[in-house]
Amino acid sequence: VQLQASGGGLVQAGDSLRLSCAASGRTFNSYTLGWFRQAPGKEREFVAALKWSGSLGRTYYADSVKGRFTISRNNAQNTVYLQMNSLKPEDTAVYYCAATAVVKDTVADTREYGYWGQGTLVTVSS
Repeated sequence: VQLQASGGGLVQAGDSLRLSCAASGRTFNSYTLGWFRQAPGKEREFVAALKWSGSLGRTYYADSVKGRFTISRNNAQNTVYLQMNSLKPEDTAVYYCAATAVVKDTVADTREYGYWGQGTLVTVSS
């Protein structure tokens, strides 16, 4: 099972980026998929998650990105996306995608996720 994140880059404040995370090795249709980020010298933090239930999905966002970032998924392509708008310098970090079959407590806890992508660097200049 592999998660491959892509789409990072260097942008200016106010710009947009879309990150992608392609899953291979199994179908993640019923999994909860999340994005986390880690800035230099800081702990990995929750960004967004999409919890799938039947044909409906519920989204969760960190307060710091709410209204600017949007998580979505394409089950046919086994891919999850993170659309990032109005980027700020404080959004600079390595972004990781993650997946889990079962959320026991909260989608925001890194310990809930058993599958992780390799990370993609997002740098936002002021």
